[in-house]
Amino acid sequence: MTVTMAAIQPDTRSAERRALDEQMAEATPLPQLDLPRDAVAAPIEVHLSKHRRPVAIAGVVVNGMVKPLDPGVRLPEDTRVIIVAVE
Repeated sequence: MTVTMAAIQPDTRSAERRALDEQMAEATPLPQLDLPRDAVAAPIEVHLSKHRRPVAIAGVVVNGMVKPLDPGVRLPEDTRVIIVAVE
């Protein structure tokens, strides 16, 4: 079985994006969750608080970052998102 490596692509990121990527790469990883051995998996709805509700927001990817199309959209810090993309 022969494995070929992909061709090297030129780095087309902006200087700002490159700096942000380096900053994220240097960040300390989050610690593993301290779960009991008998913890049971639960659907996402169980983890959503009563004050939060799922919303759908249209967006576009710019330089690898998803930006909402509506500039008035503000999400709380540490909001969990699910991204669904169409090719």
